[in-house]
Amino acid sequence: MSVAFRRESDEEHMEPRFELPLPPGPNLVTARGLALTLAALDGVNAEVRDEADPVKLAELKRTQRYWQTRAATAELAPVPSGDAVAFGCRVTLDLNGARRVIDIVGDDEAEPSAGRLAFSAPLARAVIGAEVGEVLDLGERLEAIEIIAIEAVPAEG
Repeated sequence: MSVAFRRESDEEHMEPRFELPLPPGPNLVTARGLALTLAALDGVNAEVRDEADPVKLAELKRTQRYWQTRAATAELAPVPSGDAVAFGCRVTLDLNGARRVIDIVGDDEAEPSAGRLAFSAPLARAVIGAEVGEVLDLGERLEAIEIIAIEAVPAEG
């Protein structure tokens, strides 16, 4: 039969749906980050159970696979000592004359507008390893960063 007469499926013209991208590197999490991951997985599992629409169900299952992978690969980081900036630290710093507080957290917990930066973010990478009182010269873009205080990120957020 000629291809001109064959019926095309409805799916032939749909955009391909790829898996949600996973951040590269280890899946380090704080206690809060682990709780958020497990809550997200529980929430999407409930939505999958209740969804009847096949299109929405396919999208939910895609999200479910993401959170299943993130929960399975989560590495709970030890609470930092506070001697030097590390994953799981709340850092008070002076950035170009402005005081700023950032939490260095995992990729899924990051929320820059709330001061939670992923450990892979440029500012977080720049300050990891620094100690209180240390001044970091970051070149032309920024004058300097001075580390004012270091403590562990509170578990409740």
